[in-house]
Order: sequence, then C-alpha cells, then structure tokens
Amino acid sequence: MTKGPLSSLKVVEFSGLGPAPLAGQLLADLGAQVVTVDRKSAPADPADINRRGKKSVVLNLKSEVGFDAARRLIAASDVLIEGFRPGVMERLGLGPDTCPETLIYARMTGWGQDGPWAQTAGHDINYLALTGALHAMGAGDAPPVPPMNLVADYGGGTMFLIFGILAAVIERGISGKGQVVDAAMVDGVPAMMGLIHGMLAQGTWTENRADNWLDGAAPFYRCYTCSDGKFISVGALEPQFYAILLENLGLPDAYRANQNDKATWPARSAEFAAVFATRTRDAWAEVFDGTDACVAPVLTFSEATQHPHMAARQNFSKPEGIVQSGVAPRLSRSLSHPVSSPTAVGADTRDVLTAIGLNAREIAALADLS
Repeated sequence: MTKGPLSSLKVVEFSGLGPAPLAGQLLADLGAQVVTVDRKSAPADPADINRRGKKSVVLNLKSEVGFDAARRLIAASDVLIEGFRPGVMERLGLGPDTCPETLIYARMTGWGQDGPWAQTAGHDINYLALTGALHAMGAGDAPPVPPMNLVADYGGGTMFLIFGILAAVIERGISGKGQVVDAAMVDGVPAMMGLIHGMLAQGTWTENRADNWLDGAAPFYRCYTCSDGKFISVGALEPQFYAILLENLGLPDAYRANQNDKATWPARSAEFAAVFATRTRDAWAEVFDGTDACVAPVLTFSEATQHPHMAARQNFSKPEGIVQSGVAPRLSRSLSHPVSSPTAVGADTRDVLTAIGLNAREIAALADLS
C-alpha cells in the first residue's frame, strides 16, 4: 500500500460535526494517521464519509482511566483537532495548557475563541450572514439564498483549519514548539473575499444583490433554463470567450462592444434566455463541448458521476455503493491509498491504546470496548 505525503503526521480528533471531521478526513486522505476519540461505540456506517481513513477509540473522559488514556493519546500525537464551543476542552481538563509544548492544538469554531458571540450557538448560514457574503447571494427581489453549507463551514472553516495546521507544522520544524490554531468561520470567509472587497473599493461592485458581475446579474455569468427544464451554466467573462458564446448562440458579434454595460444586461439576459430555451440542456452541452465559451451543463449529483470528464479524472469513488469524492489534491510522487469505507466507531480502541503503551489491565478497565 502506498503512503500519502502526510503519513508521518499523527492526529487525534475529538469527534464532532461538520468542518472539523472533514478536516480530519482530508488529512487522512493524504496519509495522516488520524484517530478519533468517541463517546460511544456504534456499527460501521459506510455513509459516514468523514470517518473514512480514520481509526476510532471510545473513551469515557469522565473516568480516571479514560481521561488518562486520552492524555496519553494526545501526548503521542502531533496535532489535536476539536470543534467544541470555547472552554469545553478546558472543562474536560484537556485544554491547550495541559498538553505537551510540541502539540499543535487546532480549534474549529464559527465565531472564534473570543469576542461577544464566542459562546453562542450558530450554523453556516449565521456565520456567512455576519461576514456580508450571504447578503450578496440570491435574487435581488427575494431573501438571500444560502449556498448549502459549503462556504462558511467548509470553505471558511475546514480549509482554513487545515491551512493553519500545516502552517503550524512547518513552523514547529523551526521552533520545535506547537501552538494553538484558532480557526473561525467568520475569519475564513472574509479572507476569501479579496476580489469582492477590491471591486467594492473600486466602485465596480454594489451592495445590491443580483446587480453585479459574478452574482447572476450579468447575462454572461448565470444559468439558463433549457427546453427540457434542465439548466446550463454560462461563465464567459473574458471578451474572447464572450465572442465564442455569441457565435455559438447565433447572436450578433456587435454585442461584444457593450458586454460590461450594465444598462444592457436585462435585455441581453432575456435574449439569451430565449435562445437557450430552444434546445435541451444536453443539446447545448454538445454545441459548446470543446469550446472556450465557458459553458457547462448543470448536473445533478447522480449525473455528475457519469460525466466523461469527471469519470476520466476518477473524481468519484463508490465503496460499498456510497458515492463520494476521490482524494484531492493529487501529488505527483506521494500517492494515497484507495478510498475505503469507515470502520465501526470504537473498533480500534484496543489496538490504538496498546500502541501508545496501555497494558491489558488498563485497557480492560475502560468502560466501553464494544
């Protein structure tokens, strides 16, 4: 079996929901040795994709032996990941101040470790709302539309948590010391908005929803309904790509001259819509296939797995019939092991604890080995 580029990294993840488990999964996908600490055993669930590639131990942290096992597991790790409200790990006696100096302590929250709202509950939609980004999403005459939980939870959360972890790993190679990574979704989302903030400063983006270059107002950057009720996406931002779009739609080349004149956008959008409504989605996809018009069919989840490009890239895997992503990103030398289904919660308790030095008597004293 090949090893991924992170095969030397030992991670202990305190089981939770959302962005922290995905961070652990992505690290495991690239070879990191990730062990989740769980509260209760459970059968293997192939649909619990964020557990793939990880080992699981069940510990009762309120018992002396369970707490001691957790401390020893942490001491044997390079990175700790937790996604609880600020103070929860401290109340368990497992806060950063109780851990080895070399440990990288990665904390994932929505609001951050401090600030007026740090102790309040929230979800992706709330974190996204506070950054200003949610206000820009959706139709201009309707409330904002949340982009599932991809932007705050996973974009501003998971990806910045991983970024912080790997930055701390690199820095530890110089200093020999670990540190706390405070990854907050309300920090990460604004960090992704440099382009929008720049356009706001230049006066080329307004705060009106569906009024801008990238929010569905521009006729060359939006989706259209086709004759079969399915949709096609258009992203012809650059003039040379817009020219190809016009040519394949049979529309006047003269439209190129005022591509970015917002006064023309409503009429042009209506004209584009009328043309796209004359054929099916797949017919239009065939027309634009291989061109630089930046046009692609809007696929359902099940259709995406069958698209020739996605299939050629092997972007999806299907262990035990559960569709999920392959490993990303790909490295030229460091190849990761194939995607497989997660094991049962608690299945690795004995093996993991034996590996960190617990003896048979100590393991037997744990409350739950089922």
